Amino acid sequence: MRIPAAVVSVALVAVLAACTATTPEPAPAADLGRRPAGVATNTGPFQSGPVKAPADRVWVGAWVKPDVWGQEGRRDAVSEVEKKLDRRFDVINTYRTFDEKFWTDTDKEYVKRGSIVMISWASGDTRSMLDGVHDDLIREQARKVAKAKKPVMMRFRWEMDRPNLRPTMWSPEDYIAAWKYTRKIFKEEGATNASWVWCPTEEGFDRGEAPDFYPGDDQVDWTCVDVYATSEYVLLDQLMGTFLKWAAERPKPIIVGEFGVSKAWSSEQRAAWIRDAAGVIKANPQIRAVAYFDSDPDDRTTAMQFKISDDKPAFDAFRDLDDELSGVKRG
Repeated sequence: MRIPAAVVSVALVAVLAACTATTPEPAPAADLGRRPAGVATNTGPFQSGPVKAPADRVWVGAWVKPDVWGQEGRRDAVSEVEKKLDRRFDVINTYRTFDEKFWTDTDKEYVKRGSIVMISWASGDTRSMLDGVHDDLIREQARKVAKAKKPVMMRFRWEMDRPNLRPTMWSPEDYIAAWKYTRKIFKEEGATNASWVWCPTEEGFDRGEAPDFYPGDDQVDWTCVDVYATSEYVLLDQLMGTFLKWAAERPKPIIVGEFGVSKAWSSEQRAAWIRDAAGVIKANPQIRAVAYFDSDPDDRTTAMQFKISDDKPAFDAFRDLDDELSGVKRG
């Protein structure tokens, strides 16, 4: 097909303009000099299950992506970041596929030393779960949790409200039924040491969809949200404001299950975001735990990479956040 010369000319000009244009540094419009507002101001006591929410401080933890997958790699990754922090994490987030082994050697080590392990467990297809197809697997996982004999956070199918999970979640009603079904099996197997953490995305609250997946106050021990500043420089409370308003009406403590500020921003901008986040958490005392997502997922742009342990200004700000929130002496 012959392309008109005028079209070619316009296209060429556009290409040349794109090649010679410079990309400006992103300029945050956020007000970093403000005082964050308190919305979730309930100070407890909370109905939080076996993992009792701390009354006098905020637990600080993380997911730390290992360089090499496996128990040794996981141990090394956490130890390296804890060494920089100069203390042990209160909460260690760990991910498991539906059929992946619970209660690994590192899980045992972290619980033995006094950290709370939060198991982020990807469920199976909710309808096949309700049909009993996976009962043996669920019971085996429950027995392993019961063997811990120490409180464990169970973050069952976090981010269930993501649109890409709808084919396996089916509907909010199916998810809630699967949650109740699974928790019932855990109780039957003696895994009463698990506190159940319900954790959708902040986007799901903004869309108005996340609350539909809530199993109920009698089924949930901790409310939770995952929240990130990605390609837009938006402060933490502005990102999760809709969630905070919703959670303030619940008699549950809050854990920010994953949070992070992306590498789309300069080290100084990331540090400023984290310092502001500390003020947000302090202004909302219903937040009793937070876990940073110290990871650069594979095959992602910088807007979706959040590791700060290799970014000194940002990590120094995280260390200051830990000082403000944890109240724990180092060394």
